[in-house]
Amino acid sequence: MSDSLLGELKAALDARAAAGLLRRRRLLESPQGAHVRVDGAEVISFCSNDYLGLAQHPQLIAAMQQGAAEAGVGSGASHLITGHHRYHQALEQALAEFVAMPASLLFSTGYMANLGVITALLGRDDAIFADKLNHASLNDAAVLCRAQLHRFAHNDMVMLERQLATSTAKRKLVAVDAVFSMDGDLAPLTALLALCERYDAWLYLDDAHGFGVLGPHGQGAAAAFGLYSDRLIYMATLGKAAGVAGAFVAGAQLVIDYLQQSARSHIYTTAAPPALAATLLTALPLIAQQDWRRQHLHHLIAMLQSGLQHGRWPLLPSATAIQPLLVGDNHQALALSEYLLARGLLVPAIRPPTVPAGTARLRISLSAAHTVDDVQGLLTALHAAAQEIAA
Repeated sequence: MSDSLLGELKAALDARAAAGLLRRRRLLESPQGAHVRVDGAEVISFCSNDYLGLAQHPQLIAAMQQGAAEAGVGSGASHLITGHHRYHQALEQALAEFVAMPASLLFSTGYMANLGVITALLGRDDAIFADKLNHASLNDAAVLCRAQLHRFAHNDMVMLERQLATSTAKRKLVAVDAVFSMDGDLAPLTALLALCERYDAWLYLDDAHGFGVLGPHGQGAAAAFGLYSDRLIYMATLGKAAGVAGAFVAGAQLVIDYLQQSARSHIYTTAAPPALAATLLTALPLIAQQDWRRQHLHHLIAMLQSGLQHGRWPLLPSATAIQPLLVGDNHQALALSEYLLARGLLVPAIRPPTVPAGTARLRISLSAAHTVDDVQGLLTALHAAAQEIAA
């Protein structure tokens, strides 16, 4: 590689650092949880998506060990060759039942699910309508599918209806996060489905942050809103509230049959290890039966919101486990994050391009594994920071 090409990369990294946008990986030295060891220090973590505190549950660990003993540590092939184990099949059936939909299909990650579904369903003659705050995977899928892309202002149903009404596309699909990953707020799902029904469109919901947390017994955002329709295609990840890894897409049987034949990120990749599916089969009953986890989580959310009601940095409106503390300036967000870390509290600073310019924030992620004392400690530190960190 030429010196000039390497020089360009270095200049780009230096520019990121100067703008307060350079990221680094922290080294986790313990199991995932509310209390972890990171970079050699014991800290209380407010940056995990382990919303129900299941990632180190003893029953799941035992299920993983048993699954590996029975099925080995790798699947050895793609689902359509010899990689589709009976554990995978049982999990797909259990997930469909859990979210009250006819059928489901497993993917290795939520990112792969979004890419696979949207590129399978849409092409050049079609149109996709996407919220401007959608996750990066939905944005990438919208570009890769080659359909005409229409982006509407966040949760703006008037703008979306205008776009749908004037579209002459052969197929139309509205794609949104059910819970927006950096703001924590909900999409207006009832209104979205009504528009899709009115204008003959699919509704694709990415419920990565709602599954397991929202709805009756954690069935997700669609169940929370009472959405049941053949137009609905539902995606949820299994590495957040479910505590393990992977993702699934649920919908009408014909849709799932079509995706099994057409979703490239399902077809052309090695299936996830069967032991993961075995572990998730143990996780689903825990999610469904242990409502106390969601109750405790919502108690902590209310406690945090009450404690920061008149703070220096406002919380964005969110009823979910994602509680964004708006700081604004990139460097100040980093300074606040470092201030908390020095006090044993790990809260990440989120900056552009993950969020819009001028809206850098601390993304506080709460978990059922947190205690009241954990959250009170965070509140105390944030109030102290408001007095000690220069504006």
